[in-house]
Amino acid sequence: MSRTLEQKSTTEQIRARFDSDVERFSNLETGQSATIDAPLVLELLSQAALAINPAPRRMLDVGCGAGNNTLKILQSYRHLACDLLDLSLPMLERAQQRVSAVTDKEVRTFQGDFREVELEPGYDLIVAAAILHHLRDDADWEQGFRKLYDLLAPGGALLVSDLVQHATPAVQALMWERYGQYLETLSGPEYRAKVFDYIEYEDSPRPLSWQLELLRKVGFKEVEVLHKNSVFAAFYAVK
Repeated sequence: MSRTLEQKSTTEQIRARFDSDVERFSNLETGQSATIDAPLVLELLSQAALAINPAPRRMLDVGCGAGNNTLKILQSYRHLACDLLDLSLPMLERAQQRVSAVTDKEVRTFQGDFREVELEPGYDLIVAAAILHHLRDDADWEQGFRKLYDLLAPGGALLVSDLVQHATPAVQALMWERYGQYLETLSGPEYRAKVFDYIEYEDSPRPLSWQLELLRKVGFKEVEVLHKNSVFAAFYAVK
């Protein structure tokens, strides 16, 4: 049985799971393996970020995990002050350690929910990878997107990769089955069941088209898809 939004996990429950899962998020070559095309998406987000802004000064990594997306950008441009934000303190500690070894600018960490943490506006880049699917109802999504818009400097870019839904139920069922088959190729039916269980418990993704429309609604002037495969997508929006 599908959970209602009210039955989904709390922020504290999500934090607790990620506290114990640092190693899985610390591989820069594979990214998060449960995400289809993770290495490609890491490359696309970093390349698009620097194509939009070749010399960014400040970036924010929302739900940074162990820092993979920031590290990918720093491989090509290391003169970047980095703010790392995550619910999980162990994730933040690992990300700070890894990112500080690469950039020649300041690295700051913020523990908490990005909707609640006070941050100084003016970021040239914001990366949000596998985090926005934790937003819940329509108002929560709009509040989250609006805050990310407000945090960017004029001309700044938001880069997103995430789990998405399909608006047509039959297509969603088809793509969900394809995703399940992909998970089984990694670690068998048990792994498929495990991933599907925590997605059902934690996540509330929305269709890609719905998110693109919401980005325009909150004020972004350029919105574009970088990549989509099954139930995963990468896209960007420019303020």
